[in-house]
Amino acid sequence: MKVKIEESWREVLQTEFDKEYFENLVDFVRNAYKTILVYPKGNKIFNAFNLCSFKDTKVVIIGQDPYHEEGQAHGLCFSVPKDINIPPSLVNIYKEIENDLGIKPSNNGDLTRWAQQGVLLLNSTLTVEAHKAGSHQNKGWEVFTDAVIKILSEKKEHLVFLLWGAFAIKKSSLIDKTKHLVLSSPHPSPLSAYRGFFGNKHFSKTNEYLIQNNISPIQW
Repeated sequence: MKVKIEESWREVLQTEFDKEYFENLVDFVRNAYKTILVYPKGNKIFNAFNLCSFKDTKVVIIGQDPYHEEGQAHGLCFSVPKDINIPPSLVNIYKEIENDLGIKPSNNGDLTRWAQQGVLLLNSTLTVEAHKAGSHQNKGWEVFTDAVIKILSEKKEHLVFLLWGAFAIKKSSLIDKTKHLVLSSPHPSPLSAYRGFFGNKHFSKTNEYLIQNNISPIQW
């Protein structure tokens, strides 16, 4: 199956695109876009991959679902376009960056600048029905994104995986911890950030690890 995605990702994911589950997933997603309101826009489904190539990936942040309200989702976990209010979890991410590194928070929620530096902002599910969180779970996306995590773990070295919250932390079983750094904490949501997301220092720890392995750090 031909999927519009950045070329270095196509090379490592083509075997997934050819599997029956993925063809069924594509059929489901195409039908959904024809019949109901789905986010993000179709040309943004693989935005995380198109902005952060396989060969340039240094850091992986794992989210769960795209945002499901108008204008929010644009294919990058935790991120929203510049003209959209910054979501509460991202407000807390910015607070931790300021506390950890002394960097003043951005005035917008667009994390494209991270993606372009090698941060793969990967939601486990890449589409969602408007106003219905989790509506496209268990349709095949998780099989695909789990394969992405496994391929990154197997084919690359010295990646940093940031796993925030119970859902993301479960993905640690897919990662070879002898080759990569896995940092886990509670989710940055207002419901859980005070249980250990604040003070996790994941952003300085990420850059320290990258520098130790002769990889340029992220400008958070």
